[in-house]
Parts: sequence; C-alpha cells; structure tokens
Amino acid sequence: MTRQAKSSRRPGHGIETPLLTVDSVLFTYHERALKLLLVRRSSEPEKGKWGLPGGIVDIDIDDDVEATARRKLVEKTSVEPPYLDQLETIGNRERDPRGWSVTVCYTALIAHQACAQHVSTVSDVRWVELDAALKMKLAFDHHKIIGIARERQRQRALYSISSGYALAEEFTLAELQHLHELLIGKPIQKRSFRRRIEQAKLLIDTGRKRQEGGRPAALYRMKPESITYRFVRNLEAS
Repeated sequence: MTRQAKSSRRPGHGIETPLLTVDSVLFTYHERALKLLLVRRSSEPEKGKWGLPGGIVDIDIDDDVEATARRKLVEKTSVEPPYLDQLETIGNRERDPRGWSVTVCYTALIAHQACAQHVSTVSDVRWVELDAALKMKLAFDHHKIIGIARERQRQRALYSISSGYALAEEFTLAELQHLHELLIGKPIQKRSFRRRIEQAKLLIDTGRKRQEGGRPAALYRMKPESITYRFVRNLEAS
C-alpha cells in the first residue's frame, strides 16, 4: 500500500490529512423481515469480507459527501435511495488499516420492489436479514455503524411513519404495523396504532384489497406529507 493511498497532504502545509470515506446503511422490508444491503469487498483492505456500500471521496467528482455516498451506491449496488439521512461522523487511527481515516455515515429506508431488479444484476451485492448480518464478520467497524443506524431508525419509528419508505407503494395496515414493530423491537397495540394513523390522516385508501390471513385487507398509499409528519407523543408499545 503506497503512502499516497493512506493519506493526502494539504498544499503548502505538508500536513497529512485523514482518508475521507462514506458508508451507507440501507434497510428494506421483505418477506416479513428487516433486511440490510451488503456488498462483498473486491479489493484490499478486508478483501472478500462483506460490508456496507461506500468508498473514498473524490474531490474532482463529488460536490459534497452526500454526492459521494449516492455515487458509490450506484456504482456498487445500482441502488438510488429516495433520500439519505446523515447519521454520524467517525474518525480514528484504528478503524482502517490504511491509516487515520474518517467516514461520514448515512442511512435510508427503501422499498424492496424499487431496487430488487437492480440488485439482482450486480454480483456480490445482497439483501441480508438484519439479525443474520449482525452475526457475520463484517469489514472495518461496520458493525458499529449498523448499530448507530439501527438505533436511528428505531427512534424515528416511535414518532413517525417514515418507515413507509421501506414498503411497496401500496401496503396494508398490518404490514405498516409489523414493520414498525421490527424497527422498534416490541409489539405495538393494534387498536392504538390504527387510531393514531387514522386521526392523523396520513394514508390514502386506494379502494383495492389484498387477501391477508384468509380475509381481504385494504391497500393504502402514503400521502406525500406523511413522511415529515411527527406524532405529538411516541407510539405505544404493548
């Protein structure tokens, strides 16, 4: 590994600067499970290990770090998320064997149907159930980053229905509730959950139904303003 690959120097100062990278934690809801998008590293360091999609900031291409995150997601996974939520910046000399490094971390929820076809065309990219991913030996400090993203999504699921980003365009109330329960980590009172959703007028009834548990269930869509809506108090768990 060359010295240039480890760090760069500020013009006129001769001061080494850290390696600057991005990492993105993308979640989806599929087969009644919360899943995480992982890629297998094709080069050193940590070659062959699974980890989060990300990479090094290119100052000649990227206008900002979010642009880097989006570019790397497309390059490595062919996935373009509807949004990216900046999580945290982590930097130290231990996290990367190339030397002192800083990573800017992002997270997002994305519908499986919106990207399944793209992911299937890229080798060494897969959706992995979150519990299974946490048991894998991942690259760098990606377990730590996933933990931070998981907590961010848990907190948001308590006071909003932004989790709808992870569902198909049309979904049932049971699917929305189950996804919230996966994100929060606890069951939610069905009556209370539905009452809060109905009172806030966050969904559009499509007039269509789907067989669910032997009986037809109404299909809904999110209103555009639903993504930014915040409940006055957190959703109640059973």
